[in-house]
Amino acid sequence: MENLESTIIIGSTDQRTLLSLLDLHDTPATEGLSTELHRAVVVEQAEVPIDVVAMNRAVVYEDCDTLARREVTLVYPKDADADRGHISVLAPIGSALLGLRVGQTISWQVPGGTKRIRVVEVR
Repeated sequence: MENLESTIIIGSTDQRTLLSLLDLHDTPATEGLSTELHRAVVVEQAEVPIDVVAMNRAVVYEDCDTLARREVTLVYPKDADADRGHISVLAPIGSALLGLRVGQTISWQVPGGTKRIRVVEVR
């Protein structure tokens, strides 16, 4: 997993909640998220910039290879609903998006290989 612009930002409340969640879901698939949470710049929840992907925020991202765009809302696993575009932070793309700013690109391991995505907009 390579974050091409290395700084990611996480709200302190989100970080605490996610670290507790990872204690319950300690699997190889969540290893990347754990690494990201531990290296993130942590700020007070109210100070997370509006252009940063945070929990319960809608984001438009682009597949850097196909240029296809998708809008999703990043949620906790209990709130995941693919039909509504609510993806779990424990899903590979969800983990990849967390903490990125508009314009940042990341390469992330997903089922079937590595995907490079770029954050286009946070709503």
